[in-house]
Amino acid sequence: MKNSRRHFLQNFTVSALALTVLPRLGIAAKSDLYEQPYDGPVLRVAIMGLGGYGTRVAEAMQSCKKAKLVGVISGTPSKIKDWQGKYNIPEKNCYNYENFDKIKDNPDIDAVYVITPNALHHDQVIRVAKAGKHVICEKPMAVNAKEGQEMVDACRNAKVKLLVGYRMHFEPHTLEVIRMRNAGEFGKVLFFQGLCGFKIGDPTQWRLNKQLAGGGSLMDIGIYAVNGARYMVGEDPVWVTAQETKTDHEKFKPGVDETIQFQLGFPSGVTASCLSTYSMNNLDKFFLNGEKGFAEMQPSTGYGPIKGRTHKGDLNQPVVVHQTLQMEEMSDIILNGKQPVVPVNGEEAVKDLKVMDAIYQAAKTGNKVNLKL
Repeated sequence: MKNSRRHFLQNFTVSALALTVLPRLGIAAKSDLYEQPYDGPVLRVAIMGLGGYGTRVAEAMQSCKKAKLVGVISGTPSKIKDWQGKYNIPEKNCYNYENFDKIKDNPDIDAVYVITPNALHHDQVIRVAKAGKHVICEKPMAVNAKEGQEMVDACRNAKVKLLVGYRMHFEPHTLEVIRMRNAGEFGKVLFFQGLCGFKIGDPTQWRLNKQLAGGGSLMDIGIYAVNGARYMVGEDPVWVTAQETKTDHEKFKPGVDETIQFQLGFPSGVTASCLSTYSMNNLDKFFLNGEKGFAEMQPSTGYGPIKGRTHKGDLNQPVVVHQTLQMEEMSDIILNGKQPVVPVNGEEAVKDLKVMDAIYQAAKTGNKVNLKL
């Protein structure tokens, strides 16, 4: 509602200005007051998996200029019908999980955004790649680094691009902190803290099913701290230690982690202390500390608005719909070869998966695990 109000006020101001200025400047001035229409290439996307997050992405894409929702892939016929009506999707661009390989013969689809349970990503992404379409895969890209690397290799062999839904890599407040770090405004970075968690509800949902989720809180929410530590510090970790805590053995079966605390060590000597949990609310915070200053973000990874401050004051970057901005930027990456400030490719995701593999190993064994990403 806030964004809608802002949009209304902006349009109202421009309209009022036009009414008072145009009679004096002449009609030619009118074009300068309105944003020029986009006439560049448009990424035509099919969404695979029409659940809650798929719906969020679809809604956000309605505001995109460089990306368009043109197709769907789902195992639920009623959802396909609903989406067809809501998003004006033609029958020829609708597929199910058995026949979606046929997108190979559909020139009206450029890319598929895979938004299904984690353990399904591997096979689905490889099938999309073999069909010759670019792939956007929701995070975590896979349930372990081995599967992730197989996905990267399959897309490379098929000569298609593989991107991962790291929406925070495009978020303006986040990018401002990264800019400040790169400019040396924090001085030597010393420490990072990442807290990610919420109380999970329905015990029957797929996120608590080891076969579908590949793990528990770390796979779903802790990945933000893993990934965030890397882009906030600006380095890749070289060692990991971790401890797991489980209070509800009924809800959190073997292989489904409830709470994991983990520590990361970086080549420059920076250390990170992070928490991933499914049993505590109000945990969405990043803190970066340096010799000359700090950055604190809370919320740091939620859908928005992101809020933060540094030793220089509040962060006041534009508030954006993350998924809209993500899809606009990913269109530029796929169609125009744009290089983002923080990578969102499959290789980036494999690094996160290697760290998470090591976290699980460290939590299980109690040993420090050395890393080479």
